Amino acid sequence: MKNPKSPNSPVLRGRMFFTFLALLSFLAFTGFYKIQNSPDTADSRKLHYYNVSDFAKVPKIDLHFHYNTPDTKYLLFADSLNFRLISPNVDTEIPIDKQLSICRKIKQQYPAKFAFFGTFSVDGFGSPEFEAATIDRIDLCMKSGACGIKIWKNMGMSLLDREGHYVMVDNPGFGKVFEYMEKQKIQLIAHLGEPKNCWLPLDQMTAANDKRYYANHPQYHMYLHPEAPSYEDQINARNNLLTGHPSLAYIGAHLASEEWNIDELAKSFDRFPNLRADMAARISHLLYQSSKDREKVRNFLIKYQDRILYGTDFSVNEKDTSYKDVSEGMKRTWLNQWIYLATDSIMAFREMPDTQLKGLQLPREVIDKIYCRNAEDFFKSWLIKL
Repeated sequence: MKNPKSPNSPVLRGRMFFTFLALLSFLAFTGFYKIQNSPDTADSRKLHYYNVSDFAKVPKIDLHFHYNTPDTKYLLFADSLNFRLISPNVDTEIPIDKQLSICRKIKQQYPAKFAFFGTFSVDGFGSPEFEAATIDRIDLCMKSGACGIKIWKNMGMSLLDREGHYVMVDNPGFGKVFEYMEKQKIQLIAHLGEPKNCWLPLDQMTAANDKRYYANHPQYHMYLHPEAPSYEDQINARNNLLTGHPSLAYIGAHLASEEWNIDELAKSFDRFPNLRADMAARISHLLYQSSKDREKVRNFLIKYQDRILYGTDFSVNEKDTSYKDVSEGMKRTWLNQWIYLATDSIMAFREMPDTQLKGLQLPREVIDKIYCRNAEDFFKSWLIKL
């Protein structure tokens, strides 16, 4: 007769088997086993994804928010929703010295809530002193608290040389400027070119916000200006800049003007390791593409989660008269885009009013990077200096 305590005893093996079953039942009852091994359960989804109610709780950064007023009430409103703001100065209608002055003062008041990119004017392009004067301007911006420098679409779309030719960003006349930024490790954010819709007639454009913009800004509607550089010319000039300055830290504003096809943007990410892109004013193009293939857009954002930064291109100005209307517009834009990116809610968007879209429900770690962690260094570098 076998010893019941022997490892080979049927009695002992039976006791061990029932003990194992009891342990599994306990783990399943407590939820541990279910969470660890069944990632599609309701409990695990709470762990891996945000929901609508998380919107105001999660730290966020709007990397592309034009702050053109010394009134800080909009910044404080953003802060109430857990948003920090980064304002890019732009070489356009508002004098660049005024933009710099506004941003410098707000940065001094709220260094943990606000950052900005400086800029320089291209008005003196082609003069013997242009490059040296531009480098001096960059130094002034950085000493004033800028986290980098912004350049704009006037390079390639409106700037002409003395012979009347369009000046692209890869023009040798900018060479020493970008060489200096590369050596000094100064971040560049560049709005070069426009969405590809810009070269189409209004009735063929794929995004409602593009139709509205070019209907109101015909000077930048390149379909009406066939003498100007093409869309492909704009992208080629950008690629020449990145090839010529391979260590230049570069953010392509507006999904790097390759918003129309995430496959094209993926190729650029793979080709240029220092290229990143913000979403500002181009989420409508992600909406359009996800209406055709949701999983493709979702997988793209997950794959390139370290290269993409959230932004809106929202503006607040001194001429704004209704704080209520502006702040409600800010919140509406931010919340709708949060619902699209962070949840799987089904809703209609202003950009596609006749289409019901399911949100992408990106994982928490992806949302945290796109909304915050990929841009946090712009605040950290300044706070270290204080």
